[in-house]
Amino acid sequence: MKIKQLFKDKKLVFSFEIFPPKPDYPVETIYDTIEELSVLNPDYISVTYGAGGSVNNNRTCQLSHFIKSRYGIESLAHLTCIGSSKEYIDSIIRELRDKDIYNILALRGDIGNIGIGEFNNSQELIQYIKESGNLGIAAACYPEGHIESKKDVDKDIRVLKLKEEAGADYFISQLFFDNSYFYDFLDKAKQKGIKGPIQAGVMPVINKKQIERVVSLCGAKLPNKFLRIMNKYEYDKLALRDAGIAFALEQIVDLASFGVDGIHLYTMNNPYIAKNISKNIEFILSSINRKSVI
Repeated sequence: MKIKQLFKDKKLVFSFEIFPPKPDYPVETIYDTIEELSVLNPDYISVTYGAGGSVNNNRTCQLSHFIKSRYGIESLAHLTCIGSSKEYIDSIIRELRDKDIYNILALRGDIGNIGIGEFNNSQELIQYIKESGNLGIAAACYPEGHIESKKDVDKDIRVLKLKEEAGADYFISQLFFDNSYFYDFLDKAKQKGIKGPIQAGVMPVINKKQIERVVSLCGAKLPNKFLRIMNKYEYDKLALRDAGIAFALEQIVDLASFGVDGIHLYTMNNPYIAKNISKNIEFILSSINRKSVI
């Protein structure tokens, strides 16, 4: 099933994101995590590329297949194109199809020291995937602006429109900690004529090192309320963990009440996070989705 159908069937789609183990760890080390996540019944689970943007020995394909075949949960395989040839992208698409995976999150990937290859950006990858056959395509969006665009949200909205015109079915946002940025982004996307559903990406922050890395990579702004939490509990691991989850829950409840299309939870391969979030919004999700079919 194409994931875009979920947005037609449900008022609020709730999904998880996981990442493959590092190359020097067996892929099976994540199986227990997937088992624990599966019982929470997410609408789908996305699987990222490995660290550094590599295909990580096709572990993305392998885990996407494992999730769908073993648990019957739709999976979304991330695919980056930077430095790639069309021949290579064709081989990944064939492997995904062979493994019964028909949903791809099309990304450019981090340039770093990698050559451009045959694709300049994610729009070109989206169009190429669209032309290659019957596949569902998701794309990324940036509520506070992509860090490479110098946080120019209007520019990113124009790029978002190009992604939709190229064939993207729906969008998943980069994480953010102030919902007002996401709401402003939705308004601008609507004004630009973007029709595809836009999921809100939420990451519960459970340690100081994690947030420092996140901010350095994507430049997400930290509201004063969040900073107070960090300063208060940074030396108490368990207190910061629970405070970070509580902050994310507050975000999610507000997003759900606002009427967003979906929540995409960046689990960081941590079932404790996913369980606590899922448990606390179980009846919110059922209430919203029950109303959508009445």
